[in-house]
Amino acid sequence: MEPVDIVGKSKEDASLPKATMTKIIKEMLPPDVRVARDAQDLLIECCVEFINLVSSESNEVCSREDKRTIAPEHVLKALEVLGFGEYIEEVYAAYEQHKLEIMQDSLRGGGKWSNGNEMTEEEAAAEQQRMFAEARARMNGGATTPKQPETDPSLES
Repeated sequence: MEPVDIVGKSKEDASLPKATMTKIIKEMLPPDVRVARDAQDLLIECCVEFINLVSSESNEVCSREDKRTIAPEHVLKALEVLGFGEYIEEVYAAYEQHKLEIMQDSLRGGGKWSNGNEMTEEEAAAEQQRMFAEARARMNGGATTPKQPETDPSLES
């Protein structure tokens, strides 16, 4: 029989890649600071528990809306319900950045978004700022419609 922790779940149910988590922990600390192995293990366990907590609450939010798929909005609402509201803007910004990076990767690799042109760094930065503005507007209670990119008046005839 598998070992069981105090909440009745198997210890082997879920984990995070130890090497990746150790790298993240070390990147967050000054170079002269070391972390004991048992402290690293504790941090990893805390991360797993946090993910379980947010996932469970996200599922509850999703269920209350009679949905079957957890969407990013459900995760953001779960963070708020759990008392992590102060992190929502930063989490949403990271999510928007992730979407932008995925879109750029698709453009570079000829994926479904590819039209033969790569987005320049300036275009990517402008798109990122537009997405951040939309996210802030949504987080402040007002939905905004996506703005079309502005055209350069010097290019118009």
